[in-house]
Amino acid sequence: MNRRTFLAGAAVAAGAAGNTSRLAVEGGTPVRETPLKADFFGTQYYGEEETRELNDVVRTRRPFRWYGPGSEPPMKVATFEKELAQRMKTRYALGVTSGSAALQTAVAALGIGPGDEVILPAWTWHSCYEAIVLAGALPVFAEIDESFNIDPNDIESKITPQTKLIMAVHLQGNPADLDRVLDIARRHHIRVLEDCAQSVGASYKGRPVGSLADIGIYSLQLNKTITSGEGGAVVTNDPLLFERASRYHDLGSLRPLHEKVVGGAKGDTFVGGQFRMSEFTGGVLVAQLRKLDRIVADVRANARRVYDGIHDLPGIKLRHLPDPAGELGSAIFLGFATKEKCEHFRAAMKAENVPVDHPGGSAILPIQPYIEHKRTVHPAWPSFTSERGRSIQYGAACCPRTLDILSRFAGPSLDPKYTERETTDIVAAIKKVYPQISA
Repeated sequence: MNRRTFLAGAAVAAGAAGNTSRLAVEGGTPVRETPLKADFFGTQYYGEEETRELNDVVRTRRPFRWYGPGSEPPMKVATFEKELAQRMKTRYALGVTSGSAALQTAVAALGIGPGDEVILPAWTWHSCYEAIVLAGALPVFAEIDESFNIDPNDIESKITPQTKLIMAVHLQGNPADLDRVLDIARRHHIRVLEDCAQSVGASYKGRPVGSLADIGIYSLQLNKTITSGEGGAVVTNDPLLFERASRYHDLGSLRPLHEKVVGGAKGDTFVGGQFRMSEFTGGVLVAQLRKLDRIVADVRANARRVYDGIHDLPGIKLRHLPDPAGELGSAIFLGFATKEKCEHFRAAMKAENVPVDHPGGSAILPIQPYIEHKRTVHPAWPSFTSERGRSIQYGAACCPRTLDILSRFAGPSLDPKYTERETTDIVAAIKKVYPQISA
């Protein structure tokens, strides 16, 4: 038995016996000799499949999805859309250039515009807020709960006659409480958009996230479950929403392929953007999508080993999971009574060479200076020129619970390629540190 294996085993044993080991931050021996690091998910699974798809595009010289030289039709993006719809159990899927583009496209498909209000969580990525503002609508922030997702208890108080949409964002691999969000939305005749950017491959009550609400979006950027560097997708079961999304992402037009998919055009041309996915991106995503279930199974297996290893810690408080079976397992968060204890935990775990951090991948949006001061691309931008737009106030005062929750939780990110030894190290470090910090 080598020194590292002995130390990790000793730390686990100490945790089970009441954990009196001296913390590394106080001069004790760390659980690991070197810091544990997580890597990007999708790129770890790159291989000959992605290379073959890219070579096909180079060989045919048809990188644009709709046409090109020769007679062999471009099919990478079309194949990705078909297989994504099948995997996510939706009728339609549309490939776009990024998750941000997917949000703008979905908001446009829903017909959100000036005078409308959209409720979104105070903690999410900038793209959610920006898609609303770029539509000329007004963002209204709701608090998060200890799932780090939008708190259903705070949604209804934010609803006004102008509320047209709720963004249910599934953050850091954890599905939001969709049963409650969808119930509120249906009672008030409000649409729901699922933002699955950080939870591609997660599920809710047995159904893929993105398939339960009116429309859903995915990000396929480097930090996401599967990746083409940049990329995104929109999914829906509504043919009119799909037609509007397809038009918006392609300068307002409806290409023959998508017209056939929806069984004929129902709407007219309108002003749109230009978010068409290239065949290079589509090819990589075809290969990555076919590996999604393996990636999800690998990261969930590692998460399960950690959950099983720490579940018996006295008084342990974990992030709330509305559907534990559907969680992606990309990070495990532990809660503390105070911010100070949480910071002590972070420092102590870093010293054990098993670093942990606060929830990440998002921002507390109401306290961002450009949001608090309502800075847009033009001073007359319609979102904030109405009486309601001028009166609504952002800043820390509109999200105190969000600020508090995020300051009191921290945990390790997980990696689908972690070895059993590495997950054992995570368990050993938590069992060594947590009891001495949380008491």
